[in-house]
Amino acid sequence: MDFAPILAALRRHRTATLVIALEIALACAVLCNACFLIASRIGLMQIESGVDESSLALVKLDCDDCNSSDLNARVMAALRAVPGVQSVAAVNTLPFGERAGDNGVTIDREHYVAVPHFYLGGPGAAETLGLHLAEGQPFQPEDFRTGDVWVPADTPVWISRTLAEKLWPGQSALGKEFWVTDKFHFRVVGVLAHLVRPDPGGTRGSGAAEWSVFAPMAPGKVLNGSYAIRAAPADLPRVLREAREAAQKAAPEAVLDLTQSRTVSDLRSDFFRPSRSMAGMLVGVIVALLLVTALGIVGLASFWVQQRRKQIGIRRAIGATRQDILRYFQTENFLIVTGGIAVGLAMAVVLNAVLMKFYELPRLPVAYLPISAVVLWLLGQLAVLGPALRAAAVPPVVATRSV
Repeated sequence: MDFAPILAALRRHRTATLVIALEIALACAVLCNACFLIASRIGLMQIESGVDESSLALVKLDCDDCNSSDLNARVMAALRAVPGVQSVAAVNTLPFGERAGDNGVTIDREHYVAVPHFYLGGPGAAETLGLHLAEGQPFQPEDFRTGDVWVPADTPVWISRTLAEKLWPGQSALGKEFWVTDKFHFRVVGVLAHLVRPDPGGTRGSGAAEWSVFAPMAPGKVLNGSYAIRAAPADLPRVLREAREAAQKAAPEAVLDLTQSRTVSDLRSDFFRPSRSMAGMLVGVIVALLLVTALGIVGLASFWVQQRRKQIGIRRAIGATRQDILRYFQTENFLIVTGGIAVGLAMAVVLNAVLMKFYELPRLPVAYLPISAVVLWLLGQLAVLGPALRAAAVPPVVATRSV
């Protein structure tokens, strides 16, 4: 294929060519980043929480003036009496529930390196939640102590494997120490395979989705009003209903938080509802943008075919086949689309840099660039196929007479 006539024709129609190329560039930039966002959201929605979701529910009470020790004793006794309850433990929150304690941590007492979420759990909480230690040892009875404003000053903890890799890359975290300010000191005695934050992918970004710490604490002033309930999955909905009623009867002065007093599965579903909506919206944007781009290519190609009927007829008369005419228009479209893609890939990288800066999104993987390019090349070839076939079907005699 001789490109010289094609390039000469494109130079004569600079404005139209530039408009289509810019439209393709915009489609490429948006396609790369939108597909990446959709894939990221879908991946996040499938994240492993680290707890036994199908068997867990949370009951949360609000009572500012209640005696914490008395409240915990009454409510936990009432919850354990509910038929079907396998275990009950005091916790500050559960995955996909309300955030209860984000704190910056430092390993040298000077530079903060991460902001994990701190889960607090009373005796039996790890077993109730179904946490799985990848390495380390269980908590001992003496590890469960009360605190005045937060955890005791020196507390042994479990941390997620993701957080361990963040704090000590390539090293074992067991026995390592970190601090929250100078007052709160922690020693790692266990590493969890998984433990997701209450808000994975939220304000800290998807890379911090599993930056979690699990600290033992005795129920009391700090740890009160929230209780994890474990039951057989088939019984859990009924157990939760009865547990809500039992908690309200045991502590009539407290207010039951219906938004948080739900199964973990329901909490997960509600938490990711905006993500599902965003993914659906982005799919709609992609489809609309590709449709507009395809219509633009079809419109421009159809216009050029109508303008070039005489030239097409002359080429047919001197021996050009239908296949030659078809190949001409497809090559012309390929060059326009390629120019648009080249600009669009650069725009995609710039757009991703902006999203990284202002919305804490991860870097766009390079693989999305060639995939988007191939999609747009295929779209361009399919869009131009109809006008190109009409051009190839123009009879030479009719075309040469249409002056």
